[in-house]
Amino acid sequence: MTTNGTPDLKPILVFDSGIGGLTVLREARLLMPERGFIYVADDAGFPYGGWEEEPLKARIVRLFEDLLKRYDPEAVIVACNTAFTLAGAELRQSFPQMRFIGTVPAIKPAAERTRSGLVSVLATPGTVKRAYTRDLIQSFASQCHVRLVGSENLARMAEAYIRGETLDDSAVLAEIAPCFVEKDGARTDIVVLACTHYPFLANVFRKLAPWPVDWLDPAEAIARQARRLVPLVEGAEHPDEFDFAVFTSGSPDFATRRLLQGMGLSATLPQEPLSF
Repeated sequence: MTTNGTPDLKPILVFDSGIGGLTVLREARLLMPERGFIYVADDAGFPYGGWEEEPLKARIVRLFEDLLKRYDPEAVIVACNTAFTLAGAELRQSFPQMRFIGTVPAIKPAAERTRSGLVSVLATPGTVKRAYTRDLIQSFASQCHVRLVGSENLARMAEAYIRGETLDDSAVLAEIAPCFVEKDGARTDIVVLACTHYPFLANVFRKLAPWPVDWLDPAEAIARQARRLVPLVEGAEHPDEFDFAVFTSGSPDFATRRLLQGMGLSATLPQEPLSF
């Protein structure tokens, strides 16, 4: 189907447990201006970090059975470390016709950049305990001292902060303090932000850190990978029918709606409830 000789393109679906994936969406839209986007937040299941593995995996796969039928995207960006490290392989196996771009802790680039050899990975408890994360360390950072820090609270804090709520500095510092290691005269110099919510707090982290470190945000790298995998169609124009967000709760609050509007998205309610 074309309009005025311009091909109509399928949208890109961006999925996260909440609004953290907006950090990835922002970068993807810059690199893929001809594509429409559908943002899906499983806020009814948020936060993912405390879930048991099998129920969460089943929930994610059921959601995608519904999402792919409804929206027929060109590709899916799973903008959630917890979701992809747990269910990425099963999603690809269950939906082999779909192109999935995953989000995993940026351990390889951290190991390449560190000068001190001391790297911390700030993540949710689910990502920290995942074998996938341990395999990344073994494969790419075996020569580094890697500390895994699983935060129970930072994803919630990030959502509150981006909605305009005030955070207590001491509470944030308590979550990030384990990232900072001194060993044999060296100090941690890179902290991997292994949850897409955390870049919302990057300026707060910089202010509270006991010494300067490189806070490694994977959003741009994820967007570049999506651009490599999704073909650029010459002459295509940005479609009008996409650029909306869907929330599994069906009821995003006013602050979230304002945030979405600021990013050029509208919040929409599915005609029928999503299956999960």
